[in-house]
Amino acid sequence: MVAAAKNYQHEFFDTSGVDNFKIKNVGQAPEGYPKEPHEDIYSDSPFAASFALRKKAFLDHCLQNPSGTHIKGFYYELVRLQMKQGPLHQGLLQGVLDYINDRYDCSDFVLLGMMRILYQFFESELLSETLKANLVQTILDFKYHPEEPGIDSMCYWTENHQIMFATNAYLAGQAFPDKVFINSGQTGQEKKKRSKARIIKWLEMRFLTGFSEWLSHVYYDEDITALLNLVDFCEDQEIVDLSAMILDLIFFDMALNSFRGVFGCSHGRSYGEEKRNGQIEATSDTQKLLFGTGMFSGKDNMGAVVLALSERYQLPQVIFDITAHTLAYENRQRMGIKVKDAKKWGLTSDRVEGGMGLLSLEAYTHPQSINLVMSLFDEFRWWQNQFFKDFSKYRTLIEILRRLHLLPALARLLEKDLTRNTREEVNLYTFKTPDYLLSTAQDYRQGYGGDQQHIWQATLGSKAVCFTTHPGHKENTSAGYWVGSGNLPRVAQHKNVLITCYQISKMPGLYMTNQLFFTHAWFPKDEFDEVRELKGWIFGKKGDGYIALTSQNQTHWQTTGEDKDREIIADGLRNIWICELGRAADNGPFANFVEQISASLLKFRGQSVTYQSPSQGKMQFGWKSPLRIEGVAKSLSDYPRYHNPYCQAGFASEKIEIKKGDQQLILNFKERKRTVSRFLI
Repeated sequence: MVAAAKNYQHEFFDTSGVDNFKIKNVGQAPEGYPKEPHEDIYSDSPFAASFALRKKAFLDHCLQNPSGTHIKGFYYELVRLQMKQGPLHQGLLQGVLDYINDRYDCSDFVLLGMMRILYQFFESELLSETLKANLVQTILDFKYHPEEPGIDSMCYWTENHQIMFATNAYLAGQAFPDKVFINSGQTGQEKKKRSKARIIKWLEMRFLTGFSEWLSHVYYDEDITALLNLVDFCEDQEIVDLSAMILDLIFFDMALNSFRGVFGCSHGRSYGEEKRNGQIEATSDTQKLLFGTGMFSGKDNMGAVVLALSERYQLPQVIFDITAHTLAYENRQRMGIKVKDAKKWGLTSDRVEGGMGLLSLEAYTHPQSINLVMSLFDEFRWWQNQFFKDFSKYRTLIEILRRLHLLPALARLLEKDLTRNTREEVNLYTFKTPDYLLSTAQDYRQGYGGDQQHIWQATLGSKAVCFTTHPGHKENTSAGYWVGSGNLPRVAQHKNVLITCYQISKMPGLYMTNQLFFTHAWFPKDEFDEVRELKGWIFGKKGDGYIALTSQNQTHWQTTGEDKDREIIADGLRNIWICELGRAADNGPFANFVEQISASLLKFRGQSVTYQSPSQGKMQFGWKSPLRIEGVAKSLSDYPRYHNPYCQAGFASEKIEIKKGDQQLILNFKERKRTVSRFLI
C-alpha cells in the first residue's frame, strides 16, 4: 500500500556550509560521553609512517570527541560502534532518523551513515532494539527519487546527490528485497533494479568525463561516502569494481591537486570559509588519514570515518607515492561535458533519466535543456520545491512561453545570467612544486554569471592562500562575497604565472543582478611570514615559497572588520590581475624575487596586458586575445582526461594507467577490471 502524498516543507535558506544543517531534539548525552572537543593539529608533512598508524590515530581522535549536531557530526558514533566503546549517543541517532523522516534537505547525507549501521553494526549491543526498529522503518518509509510521491525541498539532482540517493535506494532494496516500500509502492527488488541503472550510468560518466563538480573539496566528501558504501555492501560485483575505480580517481585527483594536505586548487563547487582555510575543508580529514597531511577537523567530513571503517576498499600505493613528489610538475586534465553534446553521452534517450543527467550539470535553464527540465518540474512537483522558488515567481510567464515555444529563445537571450549554476566542460591546469601550488580553470565561461565555481587559487600553506573574485553581492552565499562570482573572469595560467581578466556587467538579471562593482583578492597578511609592497606589487613569503600579485586598477587594503589586512580591493568594472609564484630554490632569497618582479616590464592596454615574467618570458593575454608565451599561442582548451608525469589518458578514454616508480594502477572500464601492483598498508 502506497502512503498518501505528504507535504514536507521547512524553513529554507541559501546555505553557506554544512553548519547550517542541524540535527534537532537530540537530548542530553549519556553519562561518560565526551564533553569537550579535543582539537587536532594540522600536519604539513606526513605525521605517521603507515596507513595503519594513521587510521588508529584517527579512530582515537573520533572516540575522544563528541559528535557535532550538524548533519555529519553523528558519523563519530559509527566509530564507537566499530570500536565497541560506548556510551553511544542514541538520542543523537534518533534525531538523525527524525531528520530523515521529516525529509529535510541533505537527508541523503545522513541516510548513508544509517545505512552503514544497518549493514555493518546492526547486531551491536550498543544499539537499543527501539532504535533498530526505528531505523528499519525509516528506510522503508523514505523517498528515494523525485518520481516518488510527496512534496518536499530535498535536492535530488546535483551530481553528488544523485549518487547518494541512488546508493541509498539500491542498498535499501538489497536489504529488504521482498518488502514493499511505503512511499513508492515498489518492492525492494524493483527499487534495486531501477537504482542499478542509475548507479552504472553515474559511474560511467565519472570514469569517462570526470566530475562536473570538479575537484570539489566540499562534494568529493559526499561522493566518497556513497562509493564506499557500495564497495563495502553491494552484492553486485560490477558496481563494486566500478565504485572502487572512481574512488581511485577521486584520490588521484586529490593527490595531484593538493599541497601539504590542502586541496588548494580550482573547484567546481566551493564555499567561502573552506577555500580561505584549508584546515576545515571537507576533505582535510581524508587527506590526513590517507596521506598523512591535513587535519582531523570533523567540521564537514564523513568520508574519512567511512574510509576508516571500510573493510573492502584499499588505496593503491601508487596514489600515495604521488603525494611525495620532490620536483615541480604540470597537470592538465579535462572534466565534464558540454550540454550541446548531451545526445552523444546518452542523456536524451530517456526523458527522466536524461533530464536528471543534464541536471547533474545544473543545466536548469540552458537553452538546450530548459524545456525538458520544465517538464520534470511538472512531473516531480518541483514548482513547490523551495530550491526552485525563483522559478515559481515566474511560473505564469514560463507557462506562456512554453505554449508559444519561446522558452529556449528567452533562455538564449538571458543565458549569461540564467545559466550561472551550469557546470559544463572545464580544462584544469595545476602547477605544483614542493613550496607552492597554482591551479586554474582555464578560460572558463568568461563573462557568465557565476555560482560556487572557484576559478583559481595559489596555495603556499593551509591558510596562506590567494585568489580573486568579482563578488556579486555582500552575503557569503552563492555568487556572494567570497563564495562564487557575480561575473566569471577569463583566466589563463602558464606554469607559475597566472593572468585573470574581469568585465563586470551592470545589466539587470532575472536570476541575479550585480550589486557590487569591484574585484578583490584574498591575501591574508597574518598568514605569511613576510609581506612587502613595491611598485604596485604585493609580495608574500611563506616558508620557501613566494607570491607576487598586482592589479591593473589601483588597489587598497580592507581596513575594517574581519577581513582587515586580508582583502585587497580594486574598484572598476574592468580589471586585470597578475599573479606569479616563486621559491627559494628557483629565485634565491625573497629579496631577489621582489626585485626581479618589481623591475619587470608590465604594460596594460585596455583589456589586454603584456608582462615580461622573470621566469616565463614575454606573456600576452586579454579578454579577447589568446595567451601567448614569447609570441607562441598556448591552447587553453581540449585538454586530455589526464596529462602529468604519472598518467597520460585521452578524454573519455576507457583505460587509465597511473604509474610512479615500480608502482602502478590500471583501470580498465570496458573490462570492469582494476589492476593494482600493491595496496597501501
